Amino acid sequence: MSAPLDIDQLHTFIAIADTGSFTRAADRIFKTQSAVSMQMRRLEERIGKQLFTKDGRGNRLTAEGEKLLNYARRIIRLNNEAIAAFDDNRLEGTLRIGTPDDYADRYMPEIIGRFAKTHPNVELYIVCEPSTSLTEKMQKGELDIALVTHNPRERQSDVVRTEPLCWVASANHPLRDNAPVPLAVGRRDCCWRQLACSALDADGRDYQILFTSWSSTVVTAAVLAGMAVSVLPESALRPGMKVLTSADGFPPLPPVQIGLMKRPGLSVSLMSAITDHIAACLDNISIASASSVPDDLDGDVRSFAPRPPRHRPGHLMPGW
Repeated sequence: MSAPLDIDQLHTFIAIADTGSFTRAADRIFKTQSAVSMQMRRLEERIGKQLFTKDGRGNRLTAEGEKLLNYARRIIRLNNEAIAAFDDNRLEGTLRIGTPDDYADRYMPEIIGRFAKTHPNVELYIVCEPSTSLTEKMQKGELDIALVTHNPRERQSDVVRTEPLCWVASANHPLRDNAPVPLAVGRRDCCWRQLACSALDADGRDYQILFTSWSSTVVTAAVLAGMAVSVLPESALRPGMKVLTSADGFPPLPPVQIGLMKRPGLSVSLMSAITDHIAACLDNISIASASSVPDDLDGDVRSFAPRPPRHRPGHLMPGW
């Protein structure tokens, strides 16, 4: 029977993958660099594959290393869940979490599911509102943790995920030629709306805001119905959507970042428990998740020819 993988070696392996350096990993896990190197030699001997290759002054995962990383994270999470399940000093109380509804849709199911398994005596109180509203609630002490769109000009948060922001349209409904770009976006203070409009303005593209809503469900519905173009993070792509690129006449967009806000005075043990789950779950949602969008999304979506005016007010959908 094959010997099991060593949990401590996997912890070290993940630390190197996250930091890109044996030295920085050693600092993170409080080991000497020689101990880290020895652990990785033993892990490579156990796997029978080379896991790292030199990349300048750092270390980069090989293809086999990337393959092992996914398993390593899952093994560590399951190990932590098993330990927590038999912990007589498990955490109790209420944890108030805030998140925009689009983040809730993509990230919260796994976060809530894993946290509930490891901390069944902690009640989770979830608030779904825009990042601006969540920031106000955090300042008033009404929330303990908030996942928000990172925007250092408006709020302080720790970045926990970065991913591309994409122009999206329906793959099954061609958009009209020679017409302004019809947009479905958030309200005026929405960061993604501002990025989209600024990019189109800088590119000299005409656009018309047809749908305004804080609801990601509404925006997604408008896109899938072929009624509008929107901007979404790559992990939010859905079957039936097509990503629009410069080849379609759409300017590149900066990446978006998800930030984590924490209430001062929150129990250290409770904060560590939830933030560890959040970081692990967000990391588990890789950019490759967009591959769930069918291949036929590479079909034709025609570009728009410029026509004034650059911006005209459209519909404000009632009730949002």
